[in-house]
Amino acid sequence: MAAKKKAKKKAAKPKAKAKKAPAKKKSKRKPNAAFMKPMTPSPALAAVIGPKARPRSQVAKSLWDYIKKYKLQDAKNRRMINADANLKVVFGGRGQVSMFEMTKLVSKHLS
Repeated sequence: MAAKKKAKKKAAKPKAKAKKAPAKKKSKRKPNAAFMKPMTPSPALAAVIGPKARPRSQVAKSLWDYIKKYKLQDAKNRRMINADANLKVVFGGRGQVSMFEMTKLVSKHLS
């Protein structure tokens, strides 16, 4: 049998790139003023994070510091938070809440 000759493939010519407008200099993202407004915690929440007024982001950060300090995150299901006596009041008497519900429950204690 005669060997077939393989046709050489020609390299595809690169297409002309569409010229883009010069990139604008990105400014640093500004935080939303509503999230940065200092909120006063209720007495129940103040027992956990302290009485000082602070933005929502800092409230969440302080709450996570408390949870990690007292090892209240569930060992098997890390999404669940086990409430101690102080957090049970904040969580509306529930013994365990998911981390996603936590912010909803905590927002009721901010004014």
